[in-house]
Amino acid sequence: MADITEDDVIEALRDVIDPSQGKSVVDLDMVSAVHVKQTNVSFALEVPAHRGPAMEPVRQAAEKAARAIPGVTSATVVVTAHSGTAPAAASAPDETVEKVHEIKVRRFVAVASGKGGVGKSTTAVNLAIALRLEGLRVGLLDADVYGPSLPRMLGVSGRPGSAGGDMVRPLENYGVHLMSMGLLVPDDTAMIWRGPMVQSALTQMLDSVAWGTLDVMIIDLPPGTGDIQISLAQQVSLAGAVVVSTPQDIALLDVVKAITMFDKAEVPVLGMIQNMAYWSCPDCGRTDHIFGNDGVKGEASRRGIEMLGEIPLSLEVRTGGDSGTPVVVANPRSVQAKTYRKIARRLMEVADLQREEEDA
Repeated sequence: MADITEDDVIEALRDVIDPSQGKSVVDLDMVSAVHVKQTNVSFALEVPAHRGPAMEPVRQAAEKAARAIPGVTSATVVVTAHSGTAPAAASAPDETVEKVHEIKVRRFVAVASGKGGVGKSTTAVNLAIALRLEGLRVGLLDADVYGPSLPRMLGVSGRPGSAGGDMVRPLENYGVHLMSMGLLVPDDTAMIWRGPMVQSALTQMLDSVAWGTLDVMIIDLPPGTGDIQISLAQQVSLAGAVVVSTPQDIALLDVVKAITMFDKAEVPVLGMIQNMAYWSCPDCGRTDHIFGNDGVKGEASRRGIEMLGEIPLSLEVRTGGDSGTPVVVANPRSVQAKTYRKIARRLMEVADLQREEEDA
């Protein structure tokens, strides 16, 4: 049997794609420290520090590809995260002084729910990536100050770097720019803040972040109808809100309050999404409506609000959020991913979202 070479390993890794960038780990120059010892292979994947948590599926795919090389009996792959140290030329004066809600963002769209635990943040992440896949420049603001979960769902970690002066850079993955309190405080730190402190934090995340020019910013609102929702309605000109709920009657009671709040704030509700709409048994094909049947659809019909789509209950959606590889990226052919993409395209129409060239 011919000896295994470094070239054999590199060639095998050409089919391992980083879903965030759509290129192989070889083309992206991620592979380093390849070592072959008889039938054992080891190497590293070098990535920016903030992408470390999202790289586990890619690491596993690379390990599987290496093990498939004829003659290989074991493969060890590690992810080494490095921090980019280049201070960006983004400290250009015009970028550090402009207010994001005055110049940089063309449309703001809020994703809201009246109740926690209905999949609002999961929906916000997948919609943001789906809009990016449609060619828009997308920002994602985690306005859930008390329970920020978007860094983990988007597969990023670490503190944002400086962009000059008192500006910081958002972290990025899958082409989406993110800012969240979850990037600024430890995971085990409770945010015990009152209204004025929350409003100040939101202002900082809007105005002191070098977002760049965005076609749309998706704002993941916390559940409920409190200070954060009111503050954002006052600070930015929302193109509208998307309301997410399960079909369950108890969840819909709180949805009504959220819609009423948006009505009073004169923020249009662009549509509703029924999450965890049903579950299909993969073995027998039986469909179960675990949280009720068509509750959101009925509420939307009664209020004259468009029904944007139904997301089936799925293990893939949950595991994608936990691993930092949302289902739109992890399994683009799934019913859930196709539905998110369809909702994103409809949202582009109802909120007038389009890719516009930067001003000269």
